[in-house]
Amino acid sequence: MKCIFNWSGGKDSALALYYCLQNPEIEIAYLVTTINDAADRISMHGVRTELLIKQAEAIGIPLYQIRLPEMPGMKEYDDVMRYHLTRFKNEGITHSIFGDIFLQDLKDYRDARLSEAGLNGIYPLWKRDTSELINEFLNLGFGTVIACTQQRLERIVGKEITHELIDALPDDIDVCGENGEFHTFAFKGPIFAHEIKYKTGVKIFKEYAAPKNTDDSCISAADSKPSGFWYCDLLLA
Repeated sequence: MKCIFNWSGGKDSALALYYCLQNPEIEIAYLVTTINDAADRISMHGVRTELLIKQAEAIGIPLYQIRLPEMPGMKEYDDVMRYHLTRFKNEGITHSIFGDIFLQDLKDYRDARLSEAGLNGIYPLWKRDTSELINEFLNLGFGTVIACTQQRLERIVGKEITHELIDALPDDIDVCGENGEFHTFAFKGPIFAHEIKYKTGVKIFKEYAAPKNTDDSCISAADSKPSGFWYCDLLLA
């Protein structure tokens, strides 16, 4: 199976890639990452592109960047992704790999868009228990730092995930952040030839108002109230 791997730079991607690299039936042609073109950072995660490039170099798989505007509407997003999926299909790619765990609506959306392009999805972590996953991730020797968090989790942004940090999370927070509570940057582990040295920079808060038309935004919103994320700038050390 000739595949692309949808690489966010975070822990779930890292663990899913670890599993895929153990499977001799899977050939990964590219690590595919969507980039906020205005900020030159990984979409949603806010991690600098230079750190992403270091990850890809340490993994040894070519990086394929898909550049997007800062707040694309769904039609714009779908049009861009359709173009690139068609290009992958024409190169002989048959499958697209994701690190999703249990968001069924997101999986349905992905599968529908892939089907339009004649591709199939692979989900190595799908329906796994997130407590088991995070413990396996840490026990394998991976290291990851929290790059951004929901507003109420400011205290953990910029911190490395440890067993102790996970145990101290509020009960309503998924330990893998699968509901969007936080996003991470993986900097070491068995998929990397060497550790990516980083240092933390400033913390900033960005507020995101709910879209006027919820059908025309890549960011879902539970209600119309503004909410936001804390970001910790990560720099090459």
